[in-house]
Amino acid sequence: MDKHFVDETGASVTLEDVARVAGVTAMTVSRAMNRPELLREETRARVMDAVRVTGYVPNLLAGALASNKSKLVALLLPTIATSIFTDMVQSMMSSLAASGYQTLLGLTEYLPEREEQIVQTLLGRRPDAIVLTGTDHTALTRERLARTRVPILEIWDLVDDPIDMLIGFSHEAIGSAVARHLLGKGYRRFGVVSADDPRGLRRSRSVIDELDKQGVRDVPIEILPAPATPQSGRDGFTRMLERGLPDVIVCSTDTLAQGILAEAGQRGLNVPRDVAVMGFGDLSTAAHVHPALSTVRVEGAAIGTLAAESLLARLADKPAVAAAPLRIDAGFTIVDRESA
Repeated sequence: MDKHFVDETGASVTLEDVARVAGVTAMTVSRAMNRPELLREETRARVMDAVRVTGYVPNLLAGALASNKSKLVALLLPTIATSIFTDMVQSMMSSLAASGYQTLLGLTEYLPEREEQIVQTLLGRRPDAIVLTGTDHTALTRERLARTRVPILEIWDLVDDPIDMLIGFSHEAIGSAVARHLLGKGYRRFGVVSADDPRGLRRSRSVIDELDKQGVRDVPIEILPAPATPQSGRDGFTRMLERGLPDVIVCSTDTLAQGILAEAGQRGLNVPRDVAVMGFGDLSTAAHVHPALSTVRVEGAAIGTLAAESLLARLADKPAVAAAPLRIDAGFTIVDRESA
């Protein structure tokens, strides 16, 4: 084999070039790239050696035009500045990759208008499926996605009118459950600290609404810019103290809650004796801060796996799956630890 292969014309290396260097047919090269299990190990190794020597990169666009498949799934996230979506993204990407699909990430920054722009660009690139975080979209986005023929999956929310498929949990149910849980523990003076992302605000307002139903009113709320950071948690706690120290502060994310724990400690306040703190998300650090953070756990990894399995089933055109609307409630769990 020529270890110094050069395409003297300057053109892109082709499948036929690799076949010539490897001493096999173009069909054998194609099988080595797409169905390696069909070849003997010696033949596959020879082809892959030729791929390395020539620098060959498969023309995925040509394959997509021929098969009408791009092998790309687009995933839109509001942010990667916090780790709350990490488990979900990891499990989804791993499951999709095992079936030959790659994931393209887009960041919406919690802005429906930004999401609209990304969706417009994505539809021109013809992904095989689109995954959206949340269900708050502009009218134009909903119209465009409703007209497309690729599977659309909304995650991290639960509503009655999804665009197509839906896997998530009810933010309103979480807020109500947290309020009842803390009332049952004897807390009566509440404060709420929330980032101004739409789902965090829905959880927070649901806490306040449930408290009102239970006769607890005039609950102060501090709203901080998204994405949440520990520093914004500190700032929210400082502003909350100007109104007086509540018995318990409910936070829209663990990130805010951990900032409040740090600020309370710096001020010499004991958690939970002087003020209790409740988070959301059960981040990997939540059990290891001091005191350990009480929070709400959502199974991000399970949502990611369910999302990938549902998309793969739809992409495989399984009639039983495609015929029925998909709406899965992944649920949530309140986790009691030391902070509340």
